[in-house]
Amino acid sequence: MAQYYFYYDESEHSRKINLNTVTAENYYDNFIAAFVGWKSENENLLFKNYVAFEEKYNDRKSKGELKSQTLKQKYFDSGFASMNKDNICFINDFLSLFDGNISVYFAVISKIEFIISQLFYGYKNSFMCDMDAMRYSIIKAILMYRPKEIIEGVFENTGELIAALKAFFEDRIKQNELNLSLKQRESKTFGEILMVLNDICDINTINWDYDIAFLGFKQYLIDREINDFKLIIDKEGKEGKNSNTLNAAKHVGFNTAIEMDSKHSVGVRISDMFAGLLSKLLKSLHNSLRYDSSNEKPQKKVLNKEWFLLSQEQLELYKKLYTIICELNNDLYKIFLSKYSDDLILLIALLNYMNQFSSAEELKKQNIDMQGEYFNAYACKYLEDYFSQMRNKIPIDFISSDEKDYFLNKRNAKVFFDVQQQPLLKVPNGSYKCHVLSIGFSKEGIPLATIAERGGNYCYRLPNTLSEWAMSVVGFANMGTNLFPAEVVFTKDNDKIYADIL
Repeated sequence: MAQYYFYYDESEHSRKINLNTVTAENYYDNFIAAFVGWKSENENLLFKNYVAFEEKYNDRKSKGELKSQTLKQKYFDSGFASMNKDNICFINDFLSLFDGNISVYFAVISKIEFIISQLFYGYKNSFMCDMDAMRYSIIKAILMYRPKEIIEGVFENTGELIAALKAFFEDRIKQNELNLSLKQRESKTFGEILMVLNDICDINTINWDYDIAFLGFKQYLIDREINDFKLIIDKEGKEGKNSNTLNAAKHVGFNTAIEMDSKHSVGVRISDMFAGLLSKLLKSLHNSLRYDSSNEKPQKKVLNKEWFLLSQEQLELYKKLYTIICELNNDLYKIFLSKYSDDLILLIALLNYMNQFSSAEELKKQNIDMQGEYFNAYACKYLEDYFSQMRNKIPIDFISSDEKDYFLNKRNAKVFFDVQQQPLLKVPNGSYKCHVLSIGFSKEGIPLATIAERGGNYCYRLPNTLSEWAMSVVGFANMGTNLFPAEVVFTKDNDKIYADIL
């Protein structure tokens, strides 16, 4: 088994999240944690190539280091379209260093979400209320409209935060009446939020948790079956004292993680540059689509046409970033640590949208004045798919591409691709009591039950007479009320089989 080296750095990490931080002109809500890694045998060549890149841009160094700060936020006002030739060349050379030998994982985490989620601590999804969707809608509203009273309530007067949230959503419902054709769905959601807020108590303290940056990376390593690795983190704070970031890594289980000053670590500098590039592109997307204040008149927000006035060189930057994020490392965005991940979803949509065009000329021929509207419709589909996925509480079994005629589900039971090979549940002597672990459906819509037996867990095909029952219990699970594992009695009466959950 090959050994891997991974290097970690971050961008937009507010050391302290307080009112001054959030109201600062350059504040961005998302915290970006980036990990870059490779097999140990490839490290020397990768470092040699990156040092050559640094030497080429020696004039951009600050205090002897080439850092992501060389890319100013103003350069990204219209994404890559606002880049001059020097910056296009710089980013192109950086992205050209990435190939199949470099593994990339990054997390995009909403700071406001982390805080708002503490309001709902202990509140779980139920048949009556989807708390995941509720949190998402509250966070999206705060980030889109940036209401001053809510921001102040979060950081200065948490005791009155609930009252401030109620007043804000009541006011938005009134303002939306000016454009109900555009905001009717939003008003309905805000009304549902108000009902939930009536049942929530105020919080008095807010604590930041650094662990969240490493939880997704841990799952990433498991999914890729990487067991032998070293993790090196950018050194922060005083020498001889572990930083909060390193302590968080150890708390999550990375006990051998170490810190290194970026001056002495090429790998850390690569992760810094990647995190910085990513955060600035995300930030410019967010700023282009948000409302200036909660008092702004309700209207559709789309990217202006300047985003799409691209040269061929600028379009190629999107295509290269698409290759890195959506092809070479296409599993990194399947798990979102944040419920509110709109900026990341929009970036992925933008990369896919730009990658459709073979040339900048082709893009410009398709009515450049309407490109913002075209992309808006394209991106909305991505957002709708994510929101539907978030609402769907049923776990999905991801299938590996081997040559077997079956796969193992999450309960380690064998599921055949040909559902007719699945053994049919038998009910001897009129009734059968068993421990059902889960209920689901095959792709053909045939109900399946995974049952715990002495010899292990087994997946059975249920008779069609139980389809309606299976649909009902799956519906409950999809709304947040999972009835299984549970004891179930299957009863046979003439030619029909009935199921009762005990």
